[in-house]
Amino acid sequence: MGDGTTVSNLPEEILSNVFSAVSDTRTRNSLSLVCRSFFRLERKTRISLTLRGNARDLHLIPTSFTHVTHLDLSFLSPWGHALFCSSATTTFDPRLLALRLRDAFPRVTSLAVYARDPATLQLLLLSPWPELSSVKLVRWHQRPPTSPAGSDFAVLFSQCRSLASFDLSSFYHWPEDLPPVLAANPDTAASLRRLNLLTTSFTEGFKSHEIESITASCPNLEHFLVACTFDPRYIGFVGDDTLVAIPSNCPKLKLLHLADTSSFSNRREDGGFGGEDGRISRATLVTLFSGLPLLEELVLDVCKNVRDSSLALEVLGSKCPNLRVLKLGQFQGICLALGSKLDGVALCHGLHSLSVGNCADLDDMGLIEIARGCSRLVSFELQGCKLVTEQGLRTMACLLRRTMIDVKVSGCANLDTAATLRALEPIRDRIERLHVDCVWNGLKESDGLGHGFLNFGLNGLDELDDGGELMDYFGGGECENTSKRKRQRCKYEMGVHDSFLESNDNGLYGKCWDRLRYLSLWIKVGDLLTPLPVAGLEDCPNLEEILIKVEGDSRGQPKPAEREFGLSILACYPQLLKMQLDCGDTKGYALTAPSGQMDLSLWERFFLNGIGSLSLNELHYWPPQDEDVNQRSVSLPAAGLLRECYTLRKLFIHGTAHEHFMDFFLKTPNLRDVQLREDYYPAPENDMSTEMRVASCSRFEDALNRRRICD
Repeated sequence: MGDGTTVSNLPEEILSNVFSAVSDTRTRNSLSLVCRSFFRLERKTRISLTLRGNARDLHLIPTSFTHVTHLDLSFLSPWGHALFCSSATTTFDPRLLALRLRDAFPRVTSLAVYARDPATLQLLLLSPWPELSSVKLVRWHQRPPTSPAGSDFAVLFSQCRSLASFDLSSFYHWPEDLPPVLAANPDTAASLRRLNLLTTSFTEGFKSHEIESITASCPNLEHFLVACTFDPRYIGFVGDDTLVAIPSNCPKLKLLHLADTSSFSNRREDGGFGGEDGRISRATLVTLFSGLPLLEELVLDVCKNVRDSSLALEVLGSKCPNLRVLKLGQFQGICLALGSKLDGVALCHGLHSLSVGNCADLDDMGLIEIARGCSRLVSFELQGCKLVTEQGLRTMACLLRRTMIDVKVSGCANLDTAATLRALEPIRDRIERLHVDCVWNGLKESDGLGHGFLNFGLNGLDELDDGGELMDYFGGGECENTSKRKRQRCKYEMGVHDSFLESNDNGLYGKCWDRLRYLSLWIKVGDLLTPLPVAGLEDCPNLEEILIKVEGDSRGQPKPAEREFGLSILACYPQLLKMQLDCGDTKGYALTAPSGQMDLSLWERFFLNGIGSLSLNELHYWPPQDEDVNQRSVSLPAAGLLRECYTLRKLFIHGTAHEHFMDFFLKTPNLRDVQLREDYYPAPENDMSTEMRVASCSRFEDALNRRRICD
């Protein structure tokens, strides 16, 4: 400034508010280097910290982060080893290291820690934080067989009487361990407000009597997430009695998430009425919804048919006025679309997010009715609904053009990639997050997609003044047999919402996805990514992050005709900085493959070819797996190709690797943060199949830290 005044002359109260609004870690680190006053302010306003270093260096922790309240210790290296019992920390007394942590971060209220054995928590809580109210335990390794039942939680519940939040969603344990501990510590259990038991390692989940016991011990719960089974063939399945007990035991619930363990397997099947029905009656659902008037978020992922649910969902809309998020898995009859009157889930007018999975009778008219009734939807997910077509999804997008910015469409028989993207044209310039399945149906990279019959100007919908014309558009043969009342409803619904149906002056929508920041893709192993731009995603100028999930069994797959999977085509997205390439559900031969087939090293070469042409800043990579030997390891071709990503600063490999393969990454000039994370079930008990043990990890990190980083 002309008078010599600088930003540092602002009052400390104003600067504190400015610093508090900065969330990016690197930006905060830069601010702390400006001057001493900025350093003090940055440390004073930093309330969240994730420690990323080697456990052997815990004695070197700085003491300037005394205002941190949220501390994450789950990513320390060597990843997955016991925090204080690793050979990396044998130089120092574990009890002194635990006290050192306590003194360095005296104000901690929220703690996340990798607790491979009960001793970790016992040491951390020798002198517990007085205000500790939230704990997340992480463990991907199997439960130690010698540990007594409940020993993982006993110390925590006895020492932290004011515990309000407990998260076991990433903690491998046995369901029968927790209920006795809660019953033995009634004061701590009564203080709990949030309990997350959505553990993806379970095969059967919590049984009905265990859920009833947990909810009875924790009457003040506001958030309750639990993995269970709704399959009547299993002992302890969740049925009517358990669902009635939940609102009776925990009437203050604001978030309820009940998920069948089979929902974790990412099944991609056409929704249908076949299979078992769940033992959940309409009367039970009415009782459940009526007993939870404060409900704001509800997930019922049953994976078994729940029939005739329309009436119960109407009760949900009337009894739970604060409901904002709803996810229904395999509920049938959620919206009957009979006549002009709204019904079923369409009466949940306050919804901001709706997810519908495997609803066999949901068709285009039901989708339009949902859009009419739930006019505030910001996020919408459609999974495995085989009757929904491009026409219905497009009309829904038109009706919700003002609000919807997050869409996920997967496993729908009539919605391949090109059809889905065409249907979303009305919100192309608004959508921020998108998931589609890469189902090309013969589409090739060289093909050009012109505007199809659906690319009409929606200003022209006023001309459809005859309800029969609209019904012909949505399938004339079928609609001719429907009632006149249904024809009149169609005429009504398309006329009353003209204010939503806006287009450009020429009646067509632009091809640019201006606001798209995050893109998620699912693709079958053996298919190519190259048709993606041709399908309709050629112009995404602000795309910053992409998730690509490759799934399937490569055993028996023919050798791909092309040399590469197609990552190089992503270079057309100029702002793309972050990528998650998840091949973890790709199965194959880790060792020698049968004659005529490719082993996993050749598949990795296929997947990663061309990745060096991208200007990525951060990469998460899940190597493909061999289930027979429980191995997910980076191969030599994969290590060589990953090394070509010269712009990388962060690389996280969710698997194992040989030490001499890891040394390849030392030649990536800007690489600053590298870690191997075996975060899958069950994580190997030891690393005898590779060379990355504790000492190997330490040698690699030392070599990485010795390098000079230009910035």
